[in-house]
Amino acid sequence: MKAGMKEDELLTVEEVAQLLKVPRSWVYERSRERTPDRLPHIKLGKYLRFYRQDVLSYTEKLRR
Repeated sequence: MKAGMKEDELLTVEEVAQLLKVPRSWVYERSRERTPDRLPHIKLGKYLRFYRQDVLSYTEKLRR
């Protein structure tokens, strides 16, 4: 976790991509409504934001 970053702090698409080590396009794709297991996000106008804890919980669900 970055210094000073709180668990309830909102992350950008770029920050989520860096956290998960995936391309930004993957984050956008997983955030679309037609995806069955959608990555939880908040839409602020045209911007997507993500709670760090929600992203980490999402990855735990995908764990096999």
